Amino acid sequence: MSSELVIVLAGAIAAGFVQGLSGFAFALVALSIWAWGLDPATAAPLAVFGALIGQLAALPLMWRGTDWRRAIPFVAGGLFGVPIGVALLRVLDPAGFKLALGLWLLVYSPAMLFAPASLAIKWGGRRADGAIGWLGGLFGGLGGMAGGIPQLWCTLRGWSKEEQRGVMQVFNIAMHTTTLCVYLAAGSIITTRTLQFAAITAPVICAMVVPGALIFRRLNQLAFRRIVLGLLFLSGLTLTASSLSHLLG
Repeated sequence: MSSELVIVLAGAIAAGFVQGLSGFAFALVALSIWAWGLDPATAAPLAVFGALIGQLAALPLMWRGTDWRRAIPFVAGGLFGVPIGVALLRVLDPAGFKLALGLWLLVYSPAMLFAPASLAIKWGGRRADGAIGWLGGLFGGLGGMAGGIPQLWCTLRGWSKEEQRGVMQVFNIAMHTTTLCVYLAAGSIITTRTLQFAAITAPVICAMVVPGALIFRRLNQLAFRRIVLGLLFLSGLTLTASSLSHLLG
């Protein structure tokens, strides 16, 4: 087994488990490992494939928490955001956008971690949910990280872990599917090599999502909140570090 394949499988194992546990963060975990052995052109679309596979694998265990009425504004906004993100990917350096998102997560995630668990945002309604979905779709098109902003927003809303999971599951499946469709329409983003790795990692991801999802069921609300905010903070660190490294050359 080549060292490259070992790195790909290690990323799939870790990211699959974390996604099963939290409902998001596949790209965050996978790309932090795949960066050691895969070129970005292969790793980015592979992360979208893996995230979609993981969401679909968890669906039979998590579908009861789905609230379609609550999820629709996020999905509607995200569908407009993904093509814009992909278009920006072709003409702009995404490092600046990722740096802004990373710095924002570094500030707000710890603030929410120490804020009272009862704190909840009630304003904005479905329009605000749609705007957050649009931002998620934009960053999904730019780099496959559609879930960060919507997940934080769901936490700020004060929803239960089941309500958050139900919304994010529908949103992420829609965003990853849309992103892959736009990639396929572009014609040059998804390569044969990416498809080969996707086929190899799919069963591994499915196998790891299940134990993560079963542990999710046993978490209380406070533990889930801490895991989500911790992962979002880690996402901010990763985005900030990688963006600064790129911008500084």
